[in-house]
Amino acid sequence: MTVMMRPYPDTYNKFMPHLLLADDHPLFRAALRQTLSMALPGGVDQCTECEDIGAVMTQLEQGLEPDLILLDLHMPGAQGFAGLVNLRACYPEIPVAIVSGDDSSQQIRRAEQLGASGFISKQATPEQLARAISHLLAGDEWFELDTSHAQGVGLDDVASRIGSLTPHQFRVFSKLCEGKLNKQIAYEMSIAEPTVKSHVTAIMRKLGVRKRTEVILLAQQLN
Repeated sequence: MTVMMRPYPDTYNKFMPHLLLADDHPLFRAALRQTLSMALPGGVDQCTECEDIGAVMTQLEQGLEPDLILLDLHMPGAQGFAGLVNLRACYPEIPVAIVSGDDSSQQIRRAEQLGASGFISKQATPEQLARAISHLLAGDEWFELDTSHAQGVGLDDVASRIGSLTPHQFRVFSKLCEGKLNKQIAYEMSIAEPTVKSHVTAIMRKLGVRKRTEVILLAQQLN
């Protein structure tokens, strides 16, 4: 699995997260819980474990408000992505990340299209897992790098696109390439976060990409 080597977001350490682990394999849940407790910078306040989608829905109906749901793609009681779709429809305020051994590009794209906040391979290392979870808890998305929109672009075209950025946009662009989050960029540039978001939108439009990761891929072509 290819992941961006980005620093842990500053916003993560402001709270101890409550995670809901939804997987029908007890050994995997135990291993995941232990890995998260040891690998995350601030640890984990609480992990609620569920072995099927029905148990997940029951917990949420009873008032559980996890900061993040880690959902196995093939959960008993749900066919394929049906569990994800139902969770997003009923509890849109709770981010859901898919955790699966099937990390094909098709599955990752489907998860993103259907509203998942991230996709984590079960083959991920503890470091990769901790990095992904910390960014998800900070409100960022986490998906495997997708080169589909960044491939086939010539160097002259890349240079022309980057050259079209205004000075302010280029400074934001540079920090995006460092893996900085909007909050970090706003702090370092002493500007409001909504201003950063506007710059990011304009940058992606000028570069002809749809994701922050694709901004980085384009920039890497000039290295």
